[in-house]
Amino acid sequence: MASTSILLPSGPACITSFKTKQQTTTKSQMQGVTIRCSSSGLRVQDATASQCGKVCSINRRDVLGMAFGLSSILLFSFSSEAAGLPPEQKPRLCDDDCEKELENVPMVTTESGLQYKDIKVGGGPSPPVGFQVAANYVAMVPSGQIFDSSLEKGQPYIFRVGSGQVIKGLDEGILSMRVGGKRRLYIPGSLAFPKGLNSAPGRPRVAAYSPVIFDVSLEYIPGLELEEE
Repeated sequence: MASTSILLPSGPACITSFKTKQQTTTKSQMQGVTIRCSSSGLRVQDATASQCGKVCSINRRDVLGMAFGLSSILLFSFSSEAAGLPPEQKPRLCDDDCEKELENVPMVTTESGLQYKDIKVGGGPSPPVGFQVAANYVAMVPSGQIFDSSLEKGQPYIFRVGSGQVIKGLDEGILSMRVGGKRRLYIPGSLAFPKGLNSAPGRPRVAAYSPVIFDVSLEYIPGLELEEE
């Protein structure tokens, strides 16, 4: 048996009209489907089944219900496709090629237990203790999940180096960098966050005294360039 489809045009559904003694009936033929509108309801007839006398009667409430159901299916389809999109990639200071190169970079370990690898050695000056520095950073847990990043905020982080404004491992790691350099810091728990950090949407929790990793780029030292000139 041929299936019956219902088309709901955006314009008037009734084109030809004629009067009878009891009611006014209008009729429109569209793409093989006949729709008859009357004061008592709608009658929908598939043209392919009209020869067999197959007629389906529905009222206006049914039509509205079917239209609402069709729109819900379409919206669900679109939302499902959107949900299937890959998660947005967060900006990083070290991309995939950089990660491969770091495997061959020797690790430096300091007396405090801080470890680091230079992604790029800068050509500018190193910051004196107490000077402000402007640095970009990407902070991660050991698994590689990012819990903080200046890149997402759109501007470098400015702080006074060596004065305890940041965690000890970041302070120590930047003091031996040069402007224009990039470095990966492997910060042990004793030089990281003694109170830990709570999780946030899309961010992992940092437990107290747990090791963390910082990718840092030293952008400039405010005021030092002016003194050198």
